[in-house]
Amino acid sequence: MLKDRTLAQGTLHRLFLDSKALAGNLLGDPTRRAVDVYIPAGHDGSGLPLLVDLVGYTGSGLSHTNWKNFGENVPERLDRLIGTGAMKPAAVAFPDCYTRLGGNQYINSAAMGNWADFLIGEMLPLVEGRFGCGGAGRRGLFGKSSGGYGAIAHALLHSDTWSAAACHSGDMGFELVYLPDLYGTLRTLGKYEHSISRFLEHFESAPKQNDADIHVLMMLAMAATYDPDPASPLGIRLPADLRTGELIAERWDKWLAWDPVRLADRHAGGLKRLKGLLIDCGTDDQYNLVFGARQLHRKLDATGVPHRYEEFPDNHSSIDYRMDVSLPFLVESLTG
Repeated sequence: MLKDRTLAQGTLHRLFLDSKALAGNLLGDPTRRAVDVYIPAGHDGSGLPLLVDLVGYTGSGLSHTNWKNFGENVPERLDRLIGTGAMKPAAVAFPDCYTRLGGNQYINSAAMGNWADFLIGEMLPLVEGRFGCGGAGRRGLFGKSSGGYGAIAHALLHSDTWSAAACHSGDMGFELVYLPDLYGTLRTLGKYEHSISRFLEHFESAPKQNDADIHVLMMLAMAATYDPDPASPLGIRLPADLRTGELIAERWDKWLAWDPVRLADRHAGGLKRLKGLLIDCGTDDQYNLVFGARQLHRKLDATGVPHRYEEFPDNHSSIDYRMDVSLPFLVESLTG
């Protein structure tokens, strides 16, 4: 999509906060974090609803505000949607939540850091205090992939904070999305004496990283998120025997407890407080996420949770265009 340079451009502000919630994380990640905030043209932020962008694995909120080839970054997308009247004005925050393990699921972890506390207890007060946006009943969040997981997990667990959420191709249906990569991870670790530490030494010292190794790193990030072990290096332990591949039931159960499909069994009631909930996924998603999305959709229907569910003819990659659906939906839900 060609950028329309005739539209009024919003202003991007960069804020910094020194996080207490992230102090002591086992990855050694920095606690000083940047948050970019978009304010649309003609506004100073006061009274606007606030959306928070949770990016996918290997990304940062700052990557969504950076220059983008062959199309729009998210602030330019917002300029177009707001400038053409397709979307009501809103402030949008882009927190940097990148970690040493390549990404984030946006929940509290003894290894990764207390990211839910960071977002709710530190980032929101900073942004809302600075711009006068958001506030109770006027906060929404959105994301794709790991960011989609963060959006639906926060909607399920923190509906007292958030009033609308959009989950694009979010991680769910853990048996289908994670187990295939788990065994590929074990095969790769076999090349490093079945040692997570040795693999990480290789990964972090290599002159370039390949896609296969990044998938291994992603599995380690998931382990540090869903089942952290402070006694293990960087808090990482996998839910299987590293040599035989046998699942360790009590560890795998800890992963499954964080699956949105299962979280819905215990927390779907909170979703009924939301003003808007959008869940979508591509029919050809190469990580099998469409099956988890269908499972969650069925559960929410069965429990009477209002939501908008859509499937679209695409896979998991390069689907930022779905924001043209979710962003207007979220703002309308918060203000309509």
